[in-house]
Amino acid sequence: MTRIISSLAEVSASYDALFCDLWGCLHNGKQPFPAAVAALQAFRAQGGQVCLMTNAPRPNQYVIAQLDRMGVPRDAWDLVVSSGDAAQDAMFAGAVGRNVWHIGIEKDHGFFTDIPDAHRDAAPIRRVPLEEAEGIIASGPFDELNETPEDYRDRFQGAVDRGLPMLCANPDIVVDMGETRIYCAGALADFYQSLGGTALYYGKPHAPIYDRARALMGLGPEARYLAVGDGIATDIAGAEAQGIDSIFVTGGLAADAFGPDVAQPDAGMLPEWLGSQGRAPTFAIGRLR
Repeated sequence: MTRIISSLAEVSASYDALFCDLWGCLHNGKQPFPAAVAALQAFRAQGGQVCLMTNAPRPNQYVIAQLDRMGVPRDAWDLVVSSGDAAQDAMFAGAVGRNVWHIGIEKDHGFFTDIPDAHRDAAPIRRVPLEEAEGIIASGPFDELNETPEDYRDRFQGAVDRGLPMLCANPDIVVDMGETRIYCAGALADFYQSLGGTALYYGKPHAPIYDRARALMGLGPEARYLAVGDGIATDIAGAEAQGIDSIFVTGGLAADAFGPDVAQPDAGMLPEWLGSQGRAPTFAIGRLR
């Protein structure tokens, strides 16, 4: 049975480290949530480590720059690990070839141009038109405010017929940017697979991003981890696959399912919804605080 809690402090003493999601938990894409910032600062003050783990399709330095612009203080976290970091490793290793068609916006170009030291000697990756590509890299729609996966049907079907694999740099299906819900690369990859294509994933809920975070945190094998997130199919599914406890933030993507008070999920509605999703997070909270 998932236990509803009112604050991270109720359970934080039992854990050494947090894997904390960003969108919907720490910020809304435009500004941070002050109570969430304070909760992470308090966890670090008691000796815990905070890894901000995001499915953003960009290397972590771009995520950090965005957090700085939003005003998220540096003392709220220890490190940032992104889906872009793990997916970038796969790209430079040649997971979808060297000539790729990129679906995404300009702010994601650092995925290709900011080459990690470990891949300086790798053969270059070239962005080419779809008809010349060996594979596809999706970091999000070209027009994230207006496009849907259906807009890509003809191009995707042609790519599937050619056997092109897709590397998905962000497994999220949707995120909320302020009051606007937008599609992510995960929605494109899911649609591509529905047409018969092959998609490769490296962010939550898949293992590579967790492996990378643990290696960077440098904690021992007995470390106790807690995952925090509003994505039932990413944050919570990933935690379950890793065998770690989790806090489901109900006031994020699924806020409409738990009653009128976003900050306090309805205890009668939560179990049925979680059952319909096939997930059992350890804890639930309306907003991270």
